[in-house]
Amino acid sequence: MSTAPVIAAVDGSDDSLRALEWAFDAARRRAAPLRVVHVRQYAAWGQADVLVAAPPETEGDPVLDDVHTRLADRGEEPVVEYVALEGVPGAVLPELGTDAELLVLGSRGRGGFASLLLGSNGLAAARDAECPVVVVPRPGSEVHGEGPAEPGPRVVVGLHVDSPDEATLDLAFTEAALRGARVQVVAAYPWPVQIWSAPGQILPPQVDRDAIEHETRALAEGFLGPHRERHPGVRADAEALPGDAAGHLVAASKDAELVVVGRHRRRLLAPARMMGSVTQAVLLHAASPVAVVPPGPPED
Repeated sequence: MSTAPVIAAVDGSDDSLRALEWAFDAARRRAAPLRVVHVRQYAAWGQADVLVAAPPETEGDPVLDDVHTRLADRGEEPVVEYVALEGVPGAVLPELGTDAELLVLGSRGRGGFASLLLGSNGLAAARDAECPVVVVPRPGSEVHGEGPAEPGPRVVVGLHVDSPDEATLDLAFTEAALRGARVQVVAAYPWPVQIWSAPGQILPPQVDRDAIEHETRALAEGFLGPHRERHPGVRADAEALPGDAAGHLVAASKDAELVVVGRHRRRLLAPARMMGSVTQAVLLHAASPVAVVPPGPPED
């Protein structure tokens, strides 16, 4: 049994209740406790750097009371804990990931604009939390492209062969093992390759596309080896695809159990936490839940 909890952030919205159901199932699969957290928003003048969080109040919380009623007849597993906090959600939610296995929330909550595809709290949590953050989208999202060539449950993971992240691959294989799913690895390579010879002049590429695709797939297969050894029951298929990585991942999200992407590794000239453009695009447009994984510790 995992001692680290799966945390579901709720606010009473339909989006957060969908996230609650996903988190409940994830905790059950892991034999982990479920912690249901409601962060009650400070007044609009509250600043995140001054007012971060306050202890739970003694009076009842209607949002948590409703969730308790919703989960009352689910049985003994997982063990559920209810926590009410006050603060600025965009600051409090990322802090919850310090001792969590997963932090799960809906694509949008009660606040914000209805036209937004992803709320500011979801972006803040995915960017700053110390644990993987799962964002559960609204149902009915349409994605372009063909559906999966093979039926059955899939966990999709994006792999950048130039800078692979072991934590991202590890979560993808772990989720696939828990769900009896296969891993679909999407490794994109840049194409077409453009070579600038002079202002306004582009030379045709002098590299062979088949060779790039073959090298990309070979590198991907090499990175997958240790994870296949740790999860011998999980099938993993690597795809080397040309062009837009975000577009390929969004297309693969159709009918997927989960899409797993890395957040962004801190760099010397960009030490702040940030998300890459591919991760942001997948969060905004994927049809399935998306797990954003913080980078693992750098290797010595």
